[in-house]
Order: sequence, then C-alpha cells, then structure tokens
Amino acid sequence: MHKPSSLRWRLLWNLALLLVVLMLASGLSAYWNGREAADTAYDRTLLASARTIAAGVSQRDGTLSADVPYVALDTFAYDSAGRIFYLVNDIHQNLISGYENLPAPPPGTPRTDDYPALARFYNATYRGQNVRVVSLLKPVSEPNMNGMAEIRVAETDEARVSMARSLAADTLLRLGMLAIGALLLVWFAVSAALRPLERLRTAVEERQSDDLRPLPLVEVQHELWPLVRALNHFTERLREQFERQAQFIADAAHELRTPLAALKARLELGLRASEPETWRSTLETAAQGTDRLTHLANQLLSLARVENGARAIAEGGAQLLDLSQLARELGMAMAPLAHARGVALALEADEPVWLRGEPTLLNELLSNLVDNALAHTPSGGNVILRVTAPAVLEVEDDGPGIPVDERDKVFERFYRRNQQVAGSGLGLAIVGEICRAHLAQISLHDGETAGLKVRVSFIAG
Repeated sequence: MHKPSSLRWRLLWNLALLLVVLMLASGLSAYWNGREAADTAYDRTLLASARTIAAGVSQRDGTLSADVPYVALDTFAYDSAGRIFYLVNDIHQNLISGYENLPAPPPGTPRTDDYPALARFYNATYRGQNVRVVSLLKPVSEPNMNGMAEIRVAETDEARVSMARSLAADTLLRLGMLAIGALLLVWFAVSAALRPLERLRTAVEERQSDDLRPLPLVEVQHELWPLVRALNHFTERLREQFERQAQFIADAAHELRTPLAALKARLELGLRASEPETWRSTLETAAQGTDRLTHLANQLLSLARVENGARAIAEGGAQLLDLSQLARELGMAMAPLAHARGVALALEADEPVWLRGEPTLLNELLSNLVDNALAHTPSGGNVILRVTAPAVLEVEDDGPGIPVDERDKVFERFYRRNQQVAGSGLGLAIVGEICRAHLAQISLHDGETAGLKVRVSFIAG
C-alpha cells in the first residue's frame, strides 16, 4: 500500500510550487521591464550619437559630406558590451558615410515622442546580429539643395540583454531568498500548529486498550474540535457496542446456565431411580431440554451471522433481490410446519418487489417472523405473509397480539412476554438487527381482525 505523504511536506510542496510559479512570472516580468529600461537608457545614447554625427553633416560643392571626428568614432565604434554601426544618407538616400545596407525603418514605424527630434527607433538584424537602430532625419536647406538627410545608428543588443538578465537574476535571487525564508517560516509555523495533533496522538497511544474515556478538548485548536468530537462519538459508540456484547454474553451465559443446570439435575435424578419408566421419562425430558438448548444455540449463531452480514452490506456486498420470490420460497418451506400446527399460511405477493440486501439475512428475517407468528397463533387460525410495492413486507397472525406498551421491549434480546411459551427471546431481536443492517423500518400494529401485524419497510432497489 502506498504510504500517505506527510501533511507538513504536502503543504511545503504545494507552497514551493506556487512560489516557483511566482518566481518564474516575476523573473519574466523583471526581464522585460529590464529590457524596457535598457532600451530607454541606451536609446538616449543612440540618439546622442546620431545627433553628433548629424552635427558633422555639411554641404560642400553642392553635395553633402559627413565629417565624423576620429574622437567620436573612437568613442562609439566599440563599447564595453556591443558594437556600434552608423550610416549617413543624403537627401536622395545615397550613402555618403558609414556601413552599407544598415536596415531602414520598417514601413509604418512611428516617430518617437520621448525626444524633441525627428527620430524613429526600431529593432532589426544586421550581419546576423540583433541590433537596435535609431533613424534621425536632419533638414537640409541650401540654395541648391533642399530635403532631409538621414543618419542611422545601430547597436548590437548584448548590453541591453545583459542589463535585462542582470535585473532578472537580481530579482530571482531576492525572490529565491524570500521563498526560502517563507518556506522555513511555514515549516516552523506548521510544526507549531501540528503540536496539538502530536499531543493528541500521544494521548491516544498511551491509553490502555480498555480506556474509552472521551478525549479532552481544551488542548487543541478550534479547528480540531470537530475531529476530537468525531473520535469521542466513535469511542462512545464503541463503548456501547462493547457493553452490549458484554451484556449479551452475560445474558447468554445466564440463559444457557439455567436449562443446563435443570437438565443436569433431571439426569442425576433419573440416574438415582431404578424403574425403567422413570428412566424413559428422564430421557424424554432431557431430549426436550436438548432441543431447547439447540434452538438457543442456533439463535445465538444467527446473531453472529447478522453481524457478519451487516458488515458485508456496509462494504458493498448487497445483492439485487426479489422480495416476493424470497417470501414465496420461505412460505413453501414453512407450509408443512403450519399444517402440523393446524394454522393456515397464506401468501400475498403478486408482482416482483426488488430491493438490495443480503439473501441469508433476509431469509433469516422471514423465517423468524413467520415462525414467531405460527408459535402464537392458535390451531385453526391464519397467518398471512404479504409483500407489496415499493418494498414492504407484512406478517399478520390471529394470535393474542402484543400490548402497545410492550411493543418496544420485544426487540430486546432474551425478552419473553410469556415465560410459559417455549422460545429463546431472540427471534424479534434478530429481526431488529437485520432491519438495522438493511436500513429498514420495522413497526408493530394491530391486525385487521385480531392478533398482530409486523410491517417492515425496506429501501426499494
């Protein structure tokens, strides 16, 4: 089985992923902001270089010439991070100085509004390198020459990229240090927040196996109170279950001890007798007592089967069953017993009624209800087994019935209204457990003419 991950590590992992995403987004934002800042700074230098060259453009003998001082060329021909290219065109776009084929502004390139100059900035590729170019127009107004000369200055983008990367790296470094600090802070904060859970775990582990007292609420945060309450509720139900089991074992021991003691005493009395008639009477009485003990043992085993069946239903082991078919098969099996007791057993189940349940438990429920009805119905009476939609089972008899004030008690284990009537007092208790396992509602009513009507309402399948 895969071991579940730690809550602390899961929180840190999720937070780390979030911080990484934020760092990447912030790094990209810092890089582009750095490029904008670098473009703003270096564009100013490009424009200054173009203006320096434009200042050296003059008209001689009816032609333009560019007088670029050596000092100026030495100043911007190479810089610390990139290379500078320049070009000077006359008013007819003929090259008069500089590098050939320096890219012209793309069509529609707007004039910059950041500087008071007829300049346009744009990006291009020159000699396999990415460059940033400024195109500066210089008016030429001479008696024999009138137009616009153009000066282009380009710089490779190594310096700009380096500046942007430096800003991005600095941002990522700061955010990384902040993220590490945040993760450490969260680690200690989560560890401090989980200490009450550790104390709760220690308190549970240090308890004895029979210590089912409620856990205290005073040492945990408010958010953990529902968990502690749920544990206390589960512990309370577990304690009640243990108490019911202990009471059941005690009641079962009492119910078994009494007939066993009576059987032993009867056998000892018979052993002391010398007449064969007394021996035969003793054996017949012992056989009857053995039958009652066997019936009680079978009822106890039925309760154990109910618990196993309830667990199977809870784990999704229920099947789709036809209640009418189950009642029909049970009625045919119980018909000889009803005939031997002089009771008419009738079945009213005309159409299939589907529900989800455990077939063994449902057969046990039908058997106990019909057997209980036959046991309390006098000879010549009637027992009706009825199945109706959506999923209702009724067993009605002509017996003496049960008073209203005792109808809740008959579902208690080992409860018998009439001690003279043979029985273990477990039949209706088993029925009640089976109904709880199927989430069914059971109720007792007066019969239509006399006697008792038991109604079980299931959840339709």
